[in-house]
Amino acid sequence: MKKKKVIVGLMLVIGLVYLNNTTLLASPTSQEPELLAHRGLAQTFHRENLENDTCTAERIYKPEHPYLENTISSMKAAFEAGADLVEFDLKLTKDDQFAIFHDWTLDCRTDVNGKVSDYTMEELKSIDIGHGYTADGGKTYPFRGKGVGMMPSLDEVFASFPKESFLLNIKSDDPNEGKALAAYLKNLPKDRLSQLAVYGGSQPIDELEKELPELRTMSMDSLKSCLLSYTAVGWTGYVPQACEETQLHIPERFAPFLWGWPEKFVNRMENHHTRVILVAGKGKWSEGFDTTNDVTRIPSTFKGTIWTDRIDVIAPLYE
Repeated sequence: MKKKKVIVGLMLVIGLVYLNNTTLLASPTSQEPELLAHRGLAQTFHRENLENDTCTAERIYKPEHPYLENTISSMKAAFEAGADLVEFDLKLTKDDQFAIFHDWTLDCRTDVNGKVSDYTMEELKSIDIGHGYTADGGKTYPFRGKGVGMMPSLDEVFASFPKESFLLNIKSDDPNEGKALAAYLKNLPKDRLSQLAVYGGSQPIDELEKELPELRTMSMDSLKSCLLSYTAVGWTGYVPQACEETQLHIPERFAPFLWGWPEKFVNRMENHHTRVILVAGKGKWSEGFDTTNDVTRIPSTFKGTIWTDRIDVIAPLYE
């Protein structure tokens, strides 16, 4: 009798966990996913044997559009194509302005060497950010000479897109960059601040949270804290405090193992003001869903945010 009671009890628990997390009973919704354009509309590249210091401008595919990442024109093209928000990368300049640029150094993409922090914003305006792009191993450079003056400042981005939503990436783990960005963002109206989110190294993000607790932020530490806590208790439907009012970048490889994935998981997070962004692969290299075949891997019931480097290809699939 005791064994039977234990078995019945276990079956009841398993049944409750299943009912609480199965998506078969989730309410249908006509809501479409949001689309995030990574670095605007960018040139894509192959990722074979990719390392942290790989010059990706030297391995782009044959260009299918004229845009370069992290530029005003690429952001404009992304929004016009159907992006709900655009991601871009921040670096502090020598004169303490924020320039929009991705790489650790200028050597790969531009016609100068060194770091963004070695130059003033005015000096950065004179370099060619299209100098190093090649799709044929250096035989031709289709963007050489076309990127002079195209590295924007953060001021220019916000002036050009006063109402659009952005995801800002602090490309360092320097707490001083977090303090500097907090000082900058404090001057923005609250409604504008609500259209922004910031992710990056744990130290600058911690500084941002201290100064601007209302700003949506994410670091690898905050992501791990949320997902580990949710893995432990999410089967009950409870959302840990670490998962509230933040942002989650979920690699597609691990997404199916989350309690209630996709509908219930996304709904639970949205109810706690947390944005769920689905990235391709294992998430190591910020891979996007960039082709029609890529999109077939996304559950049709996913209603969060989709990360892509080719918003021009993906947006029409959701129109």
